[in-house]
Amino acid sequence: MEAADHEPAGPILLKEPADGTPPVVADPTDLARASEKLAAGTGAIAVDTERASGYRYWPKAYLVQLRREGAGTVLIDPIALDGELEPLRQAINGEEWVLHAASQDLPCLFELGLTPASLFDTELAGRLAGYERVALGTLVERLLGYTLEKGHSAADWSKRPLPVDWLNYAALDVELLVQLREKLEAELDAQGKLEWARQEFEAVRTAPQPAPRAEPWRRTSGIHKVRTARGLAAVRALWEARDELARKRDRAPSRVLPDSAIVNAVLSEPKTVAELQALPVFGGRVQRRYTANWFRHLEAARALPREELPNPAQHHDGPPPANRWADKDPDAAARLAAARAALNAIAEHHRLPPENLLLPDLLRRTCWRPPEDKSVEGVTEALRAGGARPWQVELTAEALSTALHATAPDKGAAGSAGAAGKPDGGGATEGSVGK
Repeated sequence: MEAADHEPAGPILLKEPADGTPPVVADPTDLARASEKLAAGTGAIAVDTERASGYRYWPKAYLVQLRREGAGTVLIDPIALDGELEPLRQAINGEEWVLHAASQDLPCLFELGLTPASLFDTELAGRLAGYERVALGTLVERLLGYTLEKGHSAADWSKRPLPVDWLNYAALDVELLVQLREKLEAELDAQGKLEWARQEFEAVRTAPQPAPRAEPWRRTSGIHKVRTARGLAAVRALWEARDELARKRDRAPSRVLPDSAIVNAVLSEPKTVAELQALPVFGGRVQRRYTANWFRHLEAARALPREELPNPAQHHDGPPPANRWADKDPDAAARLAAARAALNAIAEHHRLPPENLLLPDLLRRTCWRPPEDKSVEGVTEALRAGGARPWQVELTAEALSTALHATAPDKGAAGSAGAAGKPDGGGATEGSVGK
């Protein structure tokens, strides 16, 4: 009898944790027990959170998931515990954590007084290892051979009680994080990138809180349709009124009033509350309670004196958009083009995304206003001052130093050469090439 051909088995679907999904810790007694288990465990601690982005105003954690060898998985409700997590802080602060996309979870964990001594970010590790797709499920399937049950990442995690299938999903997010870390760490080590990764992880762990945006209302979706300073003042007025109400109600601003409704109201220029209510969204049952308030802010914007209107040109803390450099500063455009080409080559050689080799904002700022000393030493100092890590400086400083000496082609000389090559007069005239 001939042996049957066997197709290689596909990834194994995980619908719930191997040990089952534990009950949610929601009272001090259970928290003390769970914290003792975690403290008695060994090795790094897998950590994740679930927030209610798109539902709530504040980006707080509504569930904290942890897993450690010898302790199993622990699910904690920080809302029910009113943030009183001292036993947990004693158990896990000062330990190494494993997270996926750590920069998304750390702020709400810091808010709870939870801080790691060191961390390993599996998403960032995947990028540095050269993987193009670094979602948790993708990496787990490729490196560990499991498929994670998904589907609740965009859920309203402020809901209580949390459904069992949501809790399964949340527990699975930490089920294999430590094993994934081990695979990625070995791969980074084999590629000679482990020290790079450690520097990146520490930069994420110690990153300062980002400064508030100067004019956050300018990020209103569709604002490009508003062409006048008076119209921008109306967008600002509605945005700020919405933000105040969203903050008070702890609702996502888009659920209080969508951006599209703000822009539509400004462009339509309603003259009465009734006209505003006739517009989409504003005539809804819930919105009708607030329409008079929205209209009052529109009227106030219309009455602003000219000197209080916003500048239609948005202020940029840094260089202008790169597509305008050629007109504003051709030499800067030449520097940026040369730098991008050089860094793309380095990134390709090391199987890295260019944005991980050097932050795009730092690259643009350095090319727009280069240091007076464009030598390798001068560029090294500039990159360090801009927050580049040692491994990034080592790989990029020399190439960037060369790129910063690039200048725009002499248009006049190019035009003259073109004219000389065309004695029949087909070349550009001297007057036109200088423009």
